[in-house]
Amino acid sequence: MINSKVPDVVFKTRVRNDALDGDNPFEWKDLSSDELFGGKNVVLFALPGAFTPTCSSTHLPGYEAAFDDLVAQGVDAVVCLSVNDAFCMYQWGQNLGAKNVFLLPDGSGEFTRKMGMLVDKSNLGFGMRSWRYSMYVEDGVIKKMFVEDGFSDNCGSDPFEVSDAQTMLNYLKSR
Repeated sequence: MINSKVPDVVFKTRVRNDALDGDNPFEWKDLSSDELFGGKNVVLFALPGAFTPTCSSTHLPGYEAAFDDLVAQGVDAVVCLSVNDAFCMYQWGQNLGAKNVFLLPDGSGEFTRKMGMLVDKSNLGFGMRSWRYSMYVEDGVIKKMFVEDGFSDNCGSDPFEVSDAQTMLNYLKSR
């Protein structure tokens, strides 16, 4: 995957539009891989699910806390991807107070599947989800990946050793 382009997909996102009246000031916005990664240095980390223990207590909060340090290393955007829908990702971000990390819903798992990171977590009642990993992307090209050990099509574990913010930050500082 290193030195390969990120998969070309269209993400279905919800964005705030203050011009909309009523109780729901959000509208659908399609966001392509090129819009997300093109011409930018992006750190993307993927995790199994919003509102799950490690994802909520450590993974997302770690990247949120390290945001300024990542930007200081030339990162333009920090993105958290999960195979969840846009509504779930929005509520999770609100719940955790995420302000800097962009929460990207991969509702159908298309990006995750094309990355080769889709796993079956039916044993936990989750269905198909993303394996935990992080990557650094320059102008749409994957430059570095940190993939947690134990990846398989039917995983029973959820390691969290190398996809954390500090590992990514250490890598960026060492370039």
